[in-house]
Amino acid sequence: MLNYDEEAAAYDASRGGEPRARAAANAVLGLIPDRPGRLLDVACGTGIVTRRLAAARPALRVTGADLAPGMARRAAARLPGAVLLADGRRLPFADAAFDAVTSVWLLHLLPGPADVHAVVTECARVLRPGGVYVTTVDKAAAHDVGSDIDAVLAARPRRPAQDAADTVMAHAREAGLAPAGRSAFPGLGQGRSPRTTIADLRRGWFTRLPPGDPRAESLAAALARLPDQDRPRPDPVFRLRAFAKPDP
Repeated sequence: MLNYDEEAAAYDASRGGEPRARAAANAVLGLIPDRPGRLLDVACGTGIVTRRLAAARPALRVTGADLAPGMARRAAARLPGAVLLADGRRLPFADAAFDAVTSVWLLHLLPGPADVHAVVTECARVLRPGGVYVTTVDKAAAHDVGSDIDAVLAARPRRPAQDAADTVMAHAREAGLAPAGRSAFPGLGQGRSPRTTIADLRRGWFTRLPPGDPRAESLAAALARLPDQDRPRPDPVFRLRAFAKPDP
């Protein structure tokens, strides 16, 4: 897994920046009722999306939480007084404290099913009856756009998708949440080119292919033979699922 303290400084620029953040925030807000209350953004990262959620819904008191100090510092600069260090598996909030909870680009990073279950259960615990939990699902699959790059990478080793939609649905049901909608948004500016994909391989961005792994170098060589080395292929499309906590 990447060191997100080290990634914090370049994170936004390397992942679509403000255009992607705008698309993500708009899609998330489309699944959250427009009414006063409190929203918790779990794993808020640099706060680039969190800030947009707060700006778009002034009646919502938005709080961000992240486990990585480097990320939390950047988020706190965007949302002073509204960001804290916290592990999504053990949230430091009372039961039913929030009207909405979000976790964007988190579940796919977790080590195993128990961790995903813990995060979803905690998000449900701090959610008020009638509230909505929104999360991304199938993150890795979003990057499979049917390009020539995908054809080269097809044989690479992959870790199990902790955020598979059906898996997240099962965890949500166990936590007492019911399906409440879905949406999608483009990862603007994140379309892969062969050259950037080679760099990502050598940085260790692909799980189970650490830097220097001979398999990574073999894939890099195949990518280097593709045409249009600097032309980005289509942007990924990220998927959201919403779950509601029923009123008693």
